[in-house]
Amino acid sequence: MLHLTKVAAGCPDIETLSARQAHWWGEGKAGAHTRFMPKRADELIGGSIYWIIGHRLVARQTILSIEMVTTDWGPKCAIALQPGPVPVSPRPCRAHQGWRYLAAEDAPPDLGDGPGDGIAALPAGLVRELQSLWLL
Repeated sequence: MLHLTKVAAGCPDIETLSARQAHWWGEGKAGAHTRFMPKRADELIGGSIYWIIGHRLVARQTILSIEMVTTDWGPKCAIALQPGPVPVSPRPCRAHQGWRYLAAEDAPPDLGDGPGDGIAALPAGLVRELQSLWLL
């Protein structure tokens, strides 16, 4: 399984990312545009985009399809995603332009998948604060 990493430019948190996707793609839909079609696009279907917010991988969304579309800004690669970002165990990551491939063995686990971590039960604001302090 192959994944992508992409910066959620200008998003301070996962909730903002989700709200922006609902605004741009419509309620119950999600996606991302990028300038170029990934050469390994077929391998990405069923994988995930891992979102970088604040120099950390913090969330992922399953990739449903990838296709070239024409927009007001010219041709773009549209990546359709499963709505609702899934929080992952935060991992430091350098920001970059566009996207980068991420191998399955290098992908962080979803939050709450660890034995007894209990993070999923915490309020989103508290998790965000702990992450900003690099405690999560």
